[in-house]
Amino acid sequence: MDISTKDGAGGKKMQSFLEDMVLSIFGNGTVGDVGLGELDDGASFGSYIISTDGHTVRPLFFRGGNIGKLASCGTYNDVSVMGARPLLLTCSFIIQAGFKRDDLCRIMHSMKDVANEVGAPIVAGDTKVVEDPIGMYISTTGVGSSWEGLTHNNNIISNTRTLHSQFITDAGLQPGDKIIVSGTIGDHGISLLAEREEIPLSGGLSSDVAPVWDIVRRALEEGGVTAMKDPTRGGLSGALNEMAHKSGAGILVEERSIPVQPQTLAAADILGINHLDVANEGKVVMGVIQEHADAVLAAIRSSPYGRNAAIIGEVTEEQRVFLRTAIGARRLLDMPDGDPVPRVC
Repeated sequence: MDISTKDGAGGKKMQSFLEDMVLSIFGNGTVGDVGLGELDDGASFGSYIISTDGHTVRPLFFRGGNIGKLASCGTYNDVSVMGARPLLLTCSFIIQAGFKRDDLCRIMHSMKDVANEVGAPIVAGDTKVVEDPIGMYISTTGVGSSWEGLTHNNNIISNTRTLHSQFITDAGLQPGDKIIVSGTIGDHGISLLAEREEIPLSGGLSSDVAPVWDIVRRALEEGGVTAMKDPTRGGLSGALNEMAHKSGAGILVEERSIPVQPQTLAAADILGINHLDVANEGKVVMGVIQEHADAVLAAIRSSPYGRNAAIIGEVTEEQRVFLRTAIGARRLLDMPDGDPVPRVC
C-alpha cells in the first residue's frame, strides 16, 4: 500500500503508520527513560530532551505567522510540553530556486524573534536549494533540559503516583486528574483553511502559532502537572485520545467548557469541519492533580498566552474519551482519522 497524506496527518491513520512501519523497523530506540517507542513529543537522554520536526505549511505566509515562526514554535513547544527548559534549536532549509530573498529574510527574522523570546538560540543548520516547486520546507531540532521547576512539580506528583520519567510525558494521567486547555481551540487550522478558500470572516481570525514555554513554566512552578501534550495534528480530539490511551484511562470533556472563538466556530461550520479535530500551534493540553487544578489554572491565566485557559474535563476509568454536549448528552469523542486540513504544520 502506498503512503498517503493521512499517514502524516495525526489521528488513527498516522498512529497505525507509526506502529506498523516506523516502530517495526526502528524498535523502541531509547537511550533514556523516554524513547521512540513511547511516541511522545520527544526523547530523553540523561537530563535532556531532544525533539525534531518538519514543516510544510501552505501558504508560507498566513494570518498570524509564517513557516519560520511555525517551525521554531513547533519544536520549542514539543520540548516544552515534556517539561524541559528549551536550550537550543537547529534548522534545515530546503528552498525552491527563485525564492524571494526578502521573503527568506522575513522568515528567518521570525525564527530569531521566537528564539529570543524563548531564550534558546538557533545554533546550527543547513541549506539546500532545489528546482522542485516546493516553495520552502523547514526541519528543526530542539534540545531542552531538566530544571528546578520540573523538579518541584515532580516532587508534588511523586506523592500521588510512581514516576516513570524525570520528564512530563503524555501517559501520566490517573482518574480524578483535571484536564486543562491553555486557550481557544481550532484557530490555526480553521484560519489557514479559511484563508485558502478566501472565506470572508469578521473578528480577525488568525493562527494561534506561539511559543508555549511561558505557559508551561508557570504551570510547573505552581506544581501538580501529570501529563502534557500540544494538540497539533489531530487537534484536541487527537491529543485527548492519545493521552487517554497511553495512560490506560478515559476522559470526560464538557463541551460548554472548551474555549473557542465564535469566528472559529462560524468558519468551521461553513467548511464542514469539526474544530476539535484541527491543528493548534500555540496551545497545551495538560492533566493536573485535582487539588492543584485551580492554582495551576490561575498560573496559566497569568501568562499573556493563557488568558483563555479553562478546565474542560476530568480523567475517568472508562478508557474512552467522551464529550458531554451542551444539552447534557454524552457522545464518544473519537480519535480522528487525520487532520482534515492538510499542510498546516
